[in-house]
Amino acid sequence: MGCGDAQFGKELLESGALYYHGVEGSEGMGRLAAQNLEGLDGCITLATMESFDYPEKCYDMVTSCLAIHYLPEVEELFKNIYKTLKSQGKFVFSVQHPLTTSSFESKKSREKRGSWIVDDYFEEGERQEPWIEKIVVKYHRTIETYFTALTNAGFTVTGLQEGMPKRQYFEDDEEYKRRKRIPVILAFSCSKQ
Repeated sequence: MGCGDAQFGKELLESGALYYHGVEGSEGMGRLAAQNLEGLDGCITLATMESFDYPEKCYDMVTSCLAIHYLPEVEELFKNIYKTLKSQGKFVFSVQHPLTTSSFESKKSREKRGSWIVDDYFEEGERQEPWIEKIVVKYHRTIETYFTALTNAGFTVTGLQEGMPKRQYFEDDEEYKRRKRIPVILAFSCSKQ
């Protein structure tokens, strides 16, 4: 869901997935996704996560990487994903961590952040983030809200990760220490029982 250029789908197929179906709302990204999947057993549907026609009990797994926080509502999305999964199906997704979406005040300096301002955490809704000379709209919700929406849709949450950095992925200690100060990713693993 929100597959972007489908690079992740390509990696899944090259790692043994039998089939991949990407859903992307951007025409430009959809074209890139189709190019990345050329010659592989996959397809792209040009639709938003909200407008996609979710077939019942069709998929073994649904994934989404850093896209769901762009949606104003998640309850109906999670119900649709639950409906489209086969029995024992998995839903794995990541969002920008709610500690970072609560306030973008610390991002206004445009420097690498050494400190983060967390404010209005329990005030959910639209946030406007400055990003490369533009304003990007994201939707802040708490971890509790994600969890409740998932369980209300019928999912069992089987895992939660906050993306703790690992030293081997950073060239220097200073950047590694800076990135350990606050989580930037929140990932859920869920199953349909």
